[in-house]
Amino acid sequence: MFKRLREDIHSVFERDPAARSALEVWLCYPGLHALWWHRLAHWLWRRQIRLAARWLSQAARFMTGIEIHPGARIGRRVFIDHGMGVVIGETAEVGDDVTLFHGVTLGGVSAHKGKRHPTIRQGVVIGAGAKVLGAITVGACSRIGANAVVVKDVPEDSVVVGVPGQVVHKEHPGGEQPDLAHDLLPDTISQSLAELHRRVEILEKSGGRVSPARLN
Repeated sequence: MFKRLREDIHSVFERDPAARSALEVWLCYPGLHALWWHRLAHWLWRRQIRLAARWLSQAARFMTGIEIHPGARIGRRVFIDHGMGVVIGETAEVGDDVTLFHGVTLGGVSAHKGKRHPTIRQGVVIGAGAKVLGAITVGACSRIGANAVVVKDVPEDSVVVGVPGQVVHKEHPGGEQPDLAHDLLPDTISQSLAELHRRVEILEKSGGRVSPARLN
């Protein structure tokens, strides 16, 4: 247990330059507190002590602003930064070394029992306000841009932006550390408008007589 606690605190220092001391992290990081409460609630949930597990998860929500259903499976070295408004559903699975920012939802889109929440693979970074919905899989080491809405599977080593989320880049520089540069995202609308403008200029200059190959 103490090894896991040290591992959790170390993961904060790796991903948050604002962390100054282990005591500060222990006392002042609600993302860690929510994960610690969740481990106890999940332990009860797996042993069919469901009401107590749900009560603990609601107590953690009240204390931290982070709601994690006790049935969710959370890996090691997960870091929830700031955390306010994070919601993780019952059948969600979160892999090792995942980073979640505030306002993230790992939600379901079905009223049926069974797997209805996303699976987040190892090393994924999900930006502030992003929503990942349904029984989909986000591949390892991918990055979800802030406020993206992801409703389809995401390949590993991808960058996703937009509503609905679109894979706009693959094979971004990886490494052992999570890719926290979630501000470096393509402007898909600007790129589309620029491409349309280029094609219109070609058509205007040619009087509308141009081969499709030239437009590409």
